[in-house]
Amino acid sequence: MNLAQLHYTSAPPGPDGSGFRFTAVTPGVPASLLREAEQLIGYEPPRDAPPRPSADQLGSFPQALSLNVLSDGSRLLARSVYTGADYSGRWGNFHAHAVHLPAPADAQRPAPGQLPITAWGSPQWAADSPPAGAPVPPLASVPAPGPLDLGALSAFVAARGRWLAGFFADVRRLVEDPAAPQLVLVERESEAVAWWIMLACSVLPHRRGQWLTFTTYTRRPQLARQQIIGVVPEDGLGLAGQEHRYRVYDAAREAAPAAAPDPWAQTAARIWQARRQELFAHVRRLPASGGPEGRSGPYEAGPLAALALAAGVGLDSAGRTAAADWAAGHRAALDDAQVRALTRALARPAADRGPEEEAASGRLLSALAGWAPPEVSEPLVELALAGAVRSGGSAPPAGLLAEPARLRLAAELEPELRAGLADPAREPADRVALLRVAAELGVDPGDLLPDVARQLAHALITDPGAPYGEAVRGALAELPRLRELVLDRLDSLAAGDPAAGARLFAAPPLSLAGAGALPHLRMCAQARAWGAATGDRAKALTRLLEHSGVSLEEDPLVLRTAMRLVWGAQPPTPGEALLALSPVGERAHQAAGTWELLARAAVSAPAGDRDAEVLAVELLRRSASPFPDPLRASLLLLELARGVRDRETGPGWVRQALGLGAADPAATAREHAYAAVAGQLLAGDPPESEVRALIESNDAELLAAYRRAARLPRVADRLRLDPGYAAECFATWSSQPQAGPLWQEARTDLLDGVLRPVVRGLPAPQLAAVEEALARRGGRLAEDFRGWQRPGAFGRLRDRFAGSGRRGAKGAPAGPPPRGATGGPIAPGDAGGPVPPGGTGGTGGSGGTGDDGGGRP
Repeated sequence: MNLAQLHYTSAPPGPDGSGFRFTAVTPGVPASLLREAEQLIGYEPPRDAPPRPSADQLGSFPQALSLNVLSDGSRLLARSVYTGADYSGRWGNFHAHAVHLPAPADAQRPAPGQLPITAWGSPQWAADSPPAGAPVPPLASVPAPGPLDLGALSAFVAARGRWLAGFFADVRRLVEDPAAPQLVLVERESEAVAWWIMLACSVLPHRRGQWLTFTTYTRRPQLARQQIIGVVPEDGLGLAGQEHRYRVYDAAREAAPAAAPDPWAQTAARIWQARRQELFAHVRRLPASGGPEGRSGPYEAGPLAALALAAGVGLDSAGRTAAADWAAGHRAALDDAQVRALTRALARPAADRGPEEEAASGRLLSALAGWAPPEVSEPLVELALAGAVRSGGSAPPAGLLAEPARLRLAAELEPELRAGLADPAREPADRVALLRVAAELGVDPGDLLPDVARQLAHALITDPGAPYGEAVRGALAELPRLRELVLDRLDSLAAGDPAAGARLFAAPPLSLAGAGALPHLRMCAQARAWGAATGDRAKALTRLLEHSGVSLEEDPLVLRTAMRLVWGAQPPTPGEALLALSPVGERAHQAAGTWELLARAAVSAPAGDRDAEVLAVELLRRSASPFPDPLRASLLLLELARGVRDRETGPGWVRQALGLGAADPAATAREHAYAAVAGQLLAGDPPESEVRALIESNDAELLAAYRRAARLPRVADRLRLDPGYAAECFATWSSQPQAGPLWQEARTDLLDGVLRPVVRGLPAPQLAAVEEALARRGGRLAEDFRGWQRPGAFGRLRDRFAGSGRRGAKGAPAGPPPRGATGGPIAPGDAGGPVPPGGTGGTGGSGGTGDDGGGRP
């Protein structure tokens, strides 16, 4: 390729009067490039430079080797040096020699040739003055590398070793983040700055190193735009306080910014300190876990760390972890010698080894299993086994130890192994890992195995996700005796807590393949498919019982487990309970402890559930032993409700309901029975004794149930259509005015809130039919009904009976009060008519004023 050259210097003024100009340029260079280059290749001598230095002094002036990216994407590599005072003696005279590096056609493809920084000290740079003739021919390549004193470079690396990791991390940030702070290198010698830049380019991918901009010297760092800037100490003052713009490395002051933890940068620093920098070239030929920049994964610690360990470079725990993880996924990328060296390096004692490194070593061992010979993996196996015994952690895969090594380790680790297995304070997963170690070493755990199995089973049933990891699954698969003991214990625990047993079969599910009977676990395994969410829960119960594999005679508790899997903590509905009772019978439920669960299904059902009544009758009939008193009272209430509805109960059923209701039954059962009693009392022509029992009960709940039943639509419909029924209700609700306040309140509500709205809507013929039905009952009921209908009738009656004496309609003494339909007195007035609801001192249910136009009677 043709690389244009440019020579620029300060000289006596030319025709344009300027003393700074290009003195020799390769033909064809555009003027725009010259104008842009002129701003980048100037040179300003140090502050303390003598105005007219001697030849010896000139050699100590800093050199400025720079690489800049131009506006068109090409690069300019330039060397500027001080040559002495100018013709006026006022300005330093300098010479700049630049080479134009055009951008490649594909910016993602590495440009050919050496890294620009290698041109430091190249003999191809022109002398410190313009060439003797112009124009100058183009160069075929970047100036060849200059001589490199490896000893001096090694001494430089050793002197600045503690800053290398931070420096490499900052270099990585430079090439990844366009907004990253510039790196400022404070060195007295510009050659030291060039070495810093060489180190930076060495750890980067080749393309990144070609495009890393830099200058080895500048007087004004605040104006420099390169990514890496070299300055002498007096020009670096004050920059360290501008962290958002600069990261300053000042070796003279032994100060450097704190390095962020970066395993790649740490590994790169260790490699340079070990003088194994050739590994940076080797790593680019290795595959990486991923990354857009070629096959090497430019900033991935794994490949670099693996090569470093295999080459004998010591790394910290983060580097060793990265090496083991990468090697586990790319074992074929290393040859046998490298793998052997890597495993030995990972197995060396290290004070900083942590759980992440141990886990990574375990993954590497798993990758080596069945692939590498034992002598390759044995160092790591021994380390992993000793670590699992002494500090916990997973055991390595089986079969990686040769017999001599196995016998030696078994003798060495058996006492600690047994002590760990016997320690109940260790986590279940740790004890299971010890069992795997014992199996690998051929050590028989003996009578310690049942206790480990018991602890693991309890941990699994308590929190299936926590201890049931890969190590536990592996142990259950590899150790048949442990699996048998754990599953047997889990089956017993699942019988006590089926919901917890069902959780064992969530992700990742517990496997029952090849296991024994385990009826409770087998039902738990199917609970998700056949449990409560399946719709037909009675059918689900039958399927679970069939899947258990045992009969109820062999293990009655499977019925309890199945019912709890289907219904959980809630009882079934009465209909479902009947279906659960029918196929298995009462003996199975009594043996399983689910007999009372069926009873709770009956007594907790809402009022009106006829299945609850049928279930209660069945349970009372089949029960071999009495239920607890409150539960028995609840069942008897449901049985009574059924008898009342079917009219199969003898006299006294109201008082029977009240007696059972006072025996502390379930509230739902009492509500159920009271609703049935109230419904029967309103069904038409109830026995007078039952009505009197209701009135005299003074029971708030029963009277409330009666009032609710009276407001049902069917009662209103019958009141409208059946004059005899309306007459009966009037006679009942207007009776017993001397009864307790709860009945007074109830009768007021029933007459005004239920009967009056119906009566007001009846046509005249139906009203006449009601009066006729009341007349047939005898007494003054028909007359009272007519008076009750008239507006203000209750007010007059209230005033009439407000006094303590009783007078007739014309002032005659009143006789004994007439009897109502129930045999009780209708009213204390002289006419024997009904007292307004609410009693003799009440306000009357009709809202009358006591004066309907005729004044007081």
